[in-house]
Amino acid sequence: MSKIAVLRLPLAVDLSGFVKLLQRMQVPHRVSEEAGEQVLWVPENISHDVRVLYERYPEGDPEQKLDIPVAQTMRRPNFADQLRHGKATATVLLLSLIVGALTLLGDNLTTLRWLTFLDFRVVGEYIHFVPLADSLAAGQWWRLVTPMLIHFGILHLAMNGMWYWELGRRIESRQGSINLIGLTLLFSLVSNYAQYVFSGPTLFGGLSGVLYGLLGHCWIFQVLSPNSAYRLPRGVLAMMLIWLLLCLSGLVSMIGFGEIANAAHVGGLLVGCLTGLLGGLYNRRKLAA
Repeated sequence: MSKIAVLRLPLAVDLSGFVKLLQRMQVPHRVSEEAGEQVLWVPENISHDVRVLYERYPEGDPEQKLDIPVAQTMRRPNFADQLRHGKATATVLLLSLIVGALTLLGDNLTTLRWLTFLDFRVVGEYIHFVPLADSLAAGQWWRLVTPMLIHFGILHLAMNGMWYWELGRRIESRQGSINLIGLTLLFSLVSNYAQYVFSGPTLFGGLSGVLYGLLGHCWIFQVLSPNSAYRLPRGVLAMMLIWLLLCLSGLVSMIGFGEIANAAHVGGLLVGCLTGLLGGLYNRRKLAA
C-alpha cells in the first residue's frame, strides 16, 4: 500500500514522543528529512486518523495513560505443533520410511514383492510377474495402493517426502485427516493403474503420482474457493508442471535420473484436478448458502 506524507514539521520540533506512540499502536510509519523538514509517512488509508491523533497528542503519550491493547504476536508453529496438526500426513510419511527400511530402498526383493502393484517371482536373473487378476482373486487388494510407499533410493524418498509434507498438511488443515487419507488412496489407485496400463508389467513405486494429485487438487480448489491454506508459494505450480513436461519429453531420463513414471504423474494430476473441481464447487456453494 502506498504511503503519503501526513506531517511536515520543522527539524526543531521534537517528534520522538509521537513516534513512540505510533510504535506502541503498531502503526506503520517512516520519518525522513527533506528540505530542512522532518516528514512523517504513513499508509494512505490511515492518514486522516494519524493527523487527528497528532492534533490530540503531539507529544505522544509519555505517561502511557492511553489504554492501547497489546497485539498478540503469532508464534511460528514448531515441528511438534506441525505434527500434532498433521497426523495423517506424518503417518503416510512414517509408513514410507518404514517400507524404505524394510525393502532397503528397493534392494530387498523378498519384502518388496508384497507391496508392488504386481506380485512377482525371481527366477535366476529374470523377474516373472503374476497377473493382477490372480493377485486380486487371492484377496491382495492392497497392491492397488501400496506402491506409493515404495521408493528406490534415498533421494527419491527425500524429495517425495518433502513435497508430501508440504502439500498433505495443507489439505489436512483445511479438509481434515480423513479427507487427506481418502484423497491419498484415490490418487495412488488411479496413478498406479495408469502406470500399469501404460507401461505393462514393470516395477514402479513412489509418492509422485499422489503428489501430482494433491497439487491438482489444491490448484483447482483454490481457484474456485480461495483459502490461504491452499495458496501455494509463487512458482511452485509452474515448477511442478514444467518438471512434468520435462519428464514427458524424455530429457530427464536421458540425463541419468532413471525411468520416470510419467503415466502415474499425469493420471494423478488429472484426478486431482477433478477432485479439486468437485470440492471447490461444493465448498463455494456451501459458503454462498
